[in-house]
Amino acid sequence: MAHYQNLELQYIGGQWLKGTSTQSIQNINPYSQDIIFKMAAASTVDVDSAYAAAEKAFYGQLMQSAELRKSVIQKLQEVIRARRDEIVGWLIRESGSSRLKASIEVDAALGIIQEAGAFPDKMLTEQLESKDPQRRSFVLRKPLGVIAVISPWNFPFHLSMRSVVTAIACANTVVLKPASDTPVTGGTLLGKLFEEAGLPAGALNVISGSGGEIGDYFVEHAAPKMISFTGSTEIGQRVGAKAVGGETLKRLALELGGNAPLVILDDADLDLAVELTVMGRFLHQGQICMSTNRVIADVSIHDAYVEKLLARVKQIAVGDPDKADTLIGPIINAAQVKKHQQIIQIALEQGAELIYDGGIQGNLVAPHVFINVDPSADLAQEESFGPILPILQAENEAHALELANSTRFGLSSAVCTRSLERGAGFAAQLDAGMTHINGISVADHANAPFGGEKNSGLGRFNGRWIFEEFTRTHWMTLPL
Repeated sequence: MAHYQNLELQYIGGQWLKGTSTQSIQNINPYSQDIIFKMAAASTVDVDSAYAAAEKAFYGQLMQSAELRKSVIQKLQEVIRARRDEIVGWLIRESGSSRLKASIEVDAALGIIQEAGAFPDKMLTEQLESKDPQRRSFVLRKPLGVIAVISPWNFPFHLSMRSVVTAIACANTVVLKPASDTPVTGGTLLGKLFEEAGLPAGALNVISGSGGEIGDYFVEHAAPKMISFTGSTEIGQRVGAKAVGGETLKRLALELGGNAPLVILDDADLDLAVELTVMGRFLHQGQICMSTNRVIADVSIHDAYVEKLLARVKQIAVGDPDKADTLIGPIINAAQVKKHQQIIQIALEQGAELIYDGGIQGNLVAPHVFINVDPSADLAQEESFGPILPILQAENEAHALELANSTRFGLSSAVCTRSLERGAGFAAQLDAGMTHINGISVADHANAPFGGEKNSGLGRFNGRWIFEEFTRTHWMTLPL
């Protein structure tokens, strides 16, 4: 099976076209720093073309066929399984994913595709009890129309697929704008996969361009009925303002930043706590919104936990993401590396004690572990999105809960304890969208609600929750 070609082009209306912007996107391997290709970026003209193609496809008879959509989704799973090695290879080269993380990502995408396969049959008309004895009452489940998807670079394949396949399963059409760091794994690769799966032309369009040139225009455009955005809280807030501040109000699905706590209670299994920390913080270099951004350890077990953690952290393999034993590969780009250097420096200036410094070489940032962290310090309050771990001390369980809830974020969280009943009681008090007891903070099931509270987003992805987000209800009455 030949590998896909022309992945540096825009995908509009079923055609592979060169972007019309005067700007270009450099697709760079974050580990080797090799230029994979240069891509002519999309302009606002391309945005117009993509939205026009999506609107035309939405009103076409093919997308209104549930059988066609089910067939495409089934074929899509087969194509991804056949091209699994190709997809994993792209994730390693383009996003700096380790083999472990790339494999997890492809499996997650397959899970969400399988879940979406049931959605075409759920686009039903439901009869209600009528309060008027002379009329019948019905609720129609309908698609929204064109959905605009903006996806990030950290889990580009899964987080693009999560919105795209769900939208299409619900008879919507899509214009996808992937992150400029991952135009293939978050964008054109999906275009090729859906094309091979038999999706009608124009039902999915993929455009890559700079945020400065097309970002606001993409969101403010009159065509999309909904904006599905995954990314940072700061950009998400801008997207939200643009989506509801224009002439046409749009629905929003925002999955934003996190500051997930791992709370280690005084009765915890410390060996388990260490493993939860290592995988929760250092998988994909900590570049995950659900990543364990801080540990809150009870004072009674703090020192013993830290001792065990340091011994384990020293064993972590850092380097080439293509090697099977690598856990920490490269940070996505030099700008992010500089950000991590600044986070470390500010943490030191604010009084945190750096007890493990794995070093920084190129785009490789090894683990950095801090203790004696002030809960009000930037290191504890803000998302680092890297392999930097602050450990806070809690005086008792009540204090641990106070610390866990004391940030502007509320996405994921985790609790470690030998008592599941105690853990469940603690978890229920956390101001977060997701909590995992004796599990890592990084978890995503295709049939479970994914999303956060506070500044971590709006709405929920996955399962029946995303089905509700990506469809609309229409009440209709008829005389008897």
